Amino acid sequence: MSSQYHLTEQQINIIHKIPLFRGMNDEFKEGLLDKLDYSVHHLKKGDVIIRQDTICSHMYILLKGNLVVNIIDVSGNKVKVENIIAPRAFATPHLFSGNNIFPATFTVVEDGILLKAGKDSVFDLISSEPDLLKNFLHISGNCNACTISRLRILSYKSIRSRFVYYLFERKQANNTATMDHNQTQLAEYMSVSRPALANEIKKMADEGLITITGKQVELLAPASLLKFI
Repeated sequence: MSSQYHLTEQQINIIHKIPLFRGMNDEFKEGLLDKLDYSVHHLKKGDVIIRQDTICSHMYILLKGNLVVNIIDVSGNKVKVENIIAPRAFATPHLFSGNNIFPATFTVVEDGILLKAGKDSVFDLISSEPDLLKNFLHISGNCNACTISRLRILSYKSIRSRFVYYLFERKQANNTATMDHNQTQLAEYMSVSRPALANEIKKMADEGLITITGKQVELLAPASLLKFI
């Protein structure tokens, strides 16, 4: 990360609109940055801004850019968890967890701008505003749901069951699902080999269970697929 610089009016407006500060009144927004001990940094592609198992001492707001979040598992494999696309606050729940340790590594995949706010100032701000505390708890709940989902998919033993669970988590009313990983990333996410995953997907297509066009998957036999999970 490069040195600090001043926020533009447009960037300040972006901060006001992220979910953490959504619904707060104008008076709060006007004094928000004065209450935070913050710095702003340029991000360059390839920068590792947070490493797994390091201490979380800041709240992070990505104002511009794209990050990839990876976990290194016990076998030393890199497993993609998600992409963080601006504008978004992230890692906030880890700030006040029992052991405030980052469970993943965050790497820049698209140049951007990052705001870091110190833990003490964030705590003072959240504890002084009930509506902000509600937003924070809601975001923390969503983060926990993502963690549970990740653990649930790994609880299935077969590749087919893992893939079907992945699809049903993204299933829409018209029995289609949009994959947010490419096949290599999905294999990492599911902790399986790419050839094994590709082979299983081909079998499911040959059996008439699914069709895939790009990132769109049509679930041709939802009832039959449900039997695998």
